[in-house]
Amino acid sequence: MLSEVQGRSTWLTLAAMLVAAALALWLLIRPELLSGLSMVWRMPAIGLGVWALGAAFMQALGLEFRRHWLRRATCPPVSLVALGAFTLLVAMRAFWLA
Repeated sequence: MLSEVQGRSTWLTLAAMLVAAALALWLLIRPELLSGLSMVWRMPAIGLGVWALGAAFMQALGLEFRRHWLRRATCPPVSLVALGAFTLLVAMRAFWLA
């Protein structure tokens, strides 16, 4: 029986999971960062957040999709770009409302 070894670095997966956990907690404490947006901006922001945070937690658990386009969208570097964009969005909203 052959097993496939993942080529990802452990520290990158851990860092992405920690950033995702910090963002999730931050949004639990201050939900107005996203709920204060107009509906036109709120839905894409929530979609980006679900994609970015979900992909970060999936990587940490070692889960992958079978379909190529879903696997590609939830694995680095695409998922890290989404996580960075969502982090930037939340940070900019926090500084704007401060």
